[in-house]
Amino acid sequence: MSGFGPGLIVIVFVALAIISGVKILKEYERAVVFRLGRMVGARGPGLTYVIPGVEKMVRMDLRTVTMDIPPQDVITRDNVSVKVNAVLYFRVLEPNKAVREVENYLFATSQLAQVTLRSVCGQGELDELLAEREKINTRIQDILDKQTDPWGIKVVLVELKHIDLPQEMQRAMAKQAEAERERRAKVIHADGEFQASQKLADAAEVISKQPIALQLRFLQSLVEVAAEKNSTTIFPVPIDLLTPFIKKDKYVDT
Repeated sequence: MSGFGPGLIVIVFVALAIISGVKILKEYERAVVFRLGRMVGARGPGLTYVIPGVEKMVRMDLRTVTMDIPPQDVITRDNVSVKVNAVLYFRVLEPNKAVREVENYLFATSQLAQVTLRSVCGQGELDELLAEREKINTRIQDILDKQTDPWGIKVVLVELKHIDLPQEMQRAMAKQAEAERERRAKVIHADGEFQASQKLADAAEVISKQPIALQLRFLQSLVEVAAEKNSTTIFPVPIDLLTPFIKKDKYVDT
């Protein structure tokens, strides 16, 4: 039995070495394999075998990565200092390039996103940052997608999360918004007065053509006042109502 001891140990080591080369890759994973330092391509998903001591495997995740871009100090084109942060969504399309062309694609993409965010936001004015976020998001995404394409990375989406304004600027914008609301209220009130004056002018023109309409309006006003159950009602008497009696007295005197 002692003669089989060393041989058995060798067989066990060889079996363990062979088994250690068996790799199982998930559906969203790929294995970038180097054979004696030379890239032989990506493998997976499923079962694959890496020759121990000859081949080396780098496991790559192909799922979409969500990366938070830290707040960046930005000076806009109109000299306003703000802090802007965003979120970046990207994924690896070509694992071979992601391993071969850049040392650490996650760190490189993060640094590139921070620089691009500062650059793009610094080229616009504050009103543009606040009102045209979709335009800025698209511009940042296009730049990042173009820069990371040689690394085999696809930028899926970029979204600005928050724009932090100084307290002085917030107060100034609040005053501006309040003044704008007051201006709109005055314009609406003036427009209402103008429309009312037009309607009154039209009504006066109609009444001037039909004098009896004035008396009907007067009687309608009396009905509205009487409906309020007042104990005393004071109303003026139009001169037009007394005109027939004045003319009759004139004829009698003559």
